[in-house]
Amino acid sequence: MKKAFRKIHLWLSVPFGLIITVICLSGAALVFEDEVTELCRRDLYYVEKVSGAPLPVEYLIEKVAGTLPDSVAVTGVSISSDAERAYQVNLSKPRRASVYVDQYTGEVKGRHERAPFFLTMFKLHRWLLDGMKPDGGIFWGKMIVGVSTLMFVFVLISGIVIWWPRTKKALKNSLKIAVGKGRRRFWYDLHVAGGMYALVLLLAMALTGLTWSFSWYRAGFYKVFGVEMKQRAGHGALQTVHGTPQTVHGTPQTAHGTLQTAHGTPQTAHGGKSGRNSSEEGRGNREHTSPYACWQQVYEELKARNAGYKQITVSNGSASVSFERFGNQRAADRYAFNPQDGEITEVTLYKDTDASGKMRGWIYSVHVGSWGGMFTRILTFIAALLGGTLPLTGYYLWLRRIRLI
Repeated sequence: MKKAFRKIHLWLSVPFGLIITVICLSGAALVFEDEVTELCRRDLYYVEKVSGAPLPVEYLIEKVAGTLPDSVAVTGVSISSDAERAYQVNLSKPRRASVYVDQYTGEVKGRHERAPFFLTMFKLHRWLLDGMKPDGGIFWGKMIVGVSTLMFVFVLISGIVIWWPRTKKALKNSLKIAVGKGRRRFWYDLHVAGGMYALVLLLAMALTGLTWSFSWYRAGFYKVFGVEMKQRAGHGALQTVHGTPQTVHGTPQTAHGTLQTAHGTPQTAHGGKSGRNSSEEGRGNREHTSPYACWQQVYEELKARNAGYKQITVSNGSASVSFERFGNQRAADRYAFNPQDGEITEVTLYKDTDASGKMRGWIYSVHVGSWGGMFTRILTFIAALLGGTLPLTGYYLWLRRIRLI
């Protein structure tokens, strides 16, 4: 049986090995994107000095809105529990755009922009730098990454069968990496022992990553865990991941500056120079009122309700509260409120969230290794690096065996 699995291991690795290396190494480069980005641009993400109480949210958003073109609207604000972190004001476009503002001085610090290096690594990791075809043609980059990842799963499983030791002594020796017995022995040990050390995390990353590549696989993956797939819908609460706003249950729908609230009532929020909206109701002109007038009230109420929160995000008619905890890093309690007076009308705790929403968060957290905090992220980084070396050491050993090098 091992002979058959050796052939499977070899002939799946040869054509897909280099692509697997690219996927693993680009993934490793993304693990600490947040930390590297904030280290390089600390002036953007953090305030210069914590002084007194923060300015009202409405005032800060109006300051940001005054810098925006008419076609862009403010969709929400994310406030960290860390008093030194600047407020993140989320925008309607481009996708996942945001601006940072100093909550103590009102200074608009600048826009969040993904560093070109990390943007390239992301596109390489997901699509091999390919792009979606405007005419709906085959997305080759995405397909090649998906097929290569699927083959990687079979390579890893076949590797287990080939490696499986018969005695405890053999097991002990197979998990050692000799550094003083020659180059060939070192590369062999790195391939075998390194692969075994990283095996579990590599399988976890591959199996979760495939949910973004194939819809049929995603449906089956959910079914295995007894979860029914649902379309993303809900309060439209925003959550920050990798320094950018991401939707948990769908983004607020924007169309010509109109935001759809959780209650289905459209609220106009033009992102022009004034940042204000006006309306006429029955009796004639009404006084101009800001669509952000009650956001401060909602933020303060949620802050008082949720001691130990990590981040509070308020958008038009909805809000979310996330916490610093292990497990699903996209977990959040969600709230709906009346945009007119700020009264909270609905509460959906994370524990009551539908299983489909929880599954999406868990898939992401396991894939990037954030489920266990910094410790599992470091392990994921190391595993991804080892995963990138496995095809290279395998090529070396194979070429040595057939005497090409």
